[in-house]
Amino acid sequence: MSTALAAPPAPAVTPADERLSVHPLSGYYRWHAGIYDLTRWAFLFGRRSLVRSVSQHMMMPQRILEIGCGTGSNLVALADRFPKAQVIGLDLSRDMLDRARAKVRPYGSRVGLIHRAYDAPVAVGPRFDLIVCSYSLSMINPGYDDVLRTCRHDLSERGLIAVADFHTSPHAWFRRWMGINHVRMEGQVLATLDQHFTPLSRHLHQGYGGLWSYLNYIGSPRA
Repeated sequence: MSTALAAPPAPAVTPADERLSVHPLSGYYRWHAGIYDLTRWAFLFGRRSLVRSVSQHMMMPQRILEIGCGTGSNLVALADRFPKAQVIGLDLSRDMLDRARAKVRPYGSRVGLIHRAYDAPVAVGPRFDLIVCSYSLSMINPGYDDVLRTCRHDLSERGLIAVADFHTSPHAWFRRWMGINHVRMEGQVLATLDQHFTPLSRHLHQGYGGLWSYLNYIGSPRA
């Protein structure tokens, strides 16, 4: 007489999982994850140049963290640029991480993914030599300043932060439209970066003839 094997129990849903599932950005990216890579290239400027710029200030980071890694494009670029580094991507959207997982699979255990909000340090052992925030800080409202304070705790002594993000726009209608898409463009990211970090590279660029400006920033924690 044969006995059917019982199915493994489903993973328990924790209170943290429930909080993430109802977070406004989780809902937003539940709909946008499928079109993210097809559309964001048209206005999320400066991501690839940021990775290239980091290599001018840091030869061989051992541990890298990206906050708001999305679909994983930066994780791939970082893993290729720094082939000896362990790279970790963190995002609160499970849908975005599902897309990222397929991209980073060829890198095996060298690239890892974490599903959580960045509301506490990630490093358990050695801290990170590089933390990357690519178009994530302008969407964390409120809380972007807390994220930057937490970054200081997660960075090693020689660690750097690298940021590409929206800065501002002279057009109120455009700022309102971006606000509907959870983006705040009032210069707050750069101002707060300058409070917490000493810039090694700090550049503002224009998007679409000045419709908006965006920043590329690399810095070390202030003493």
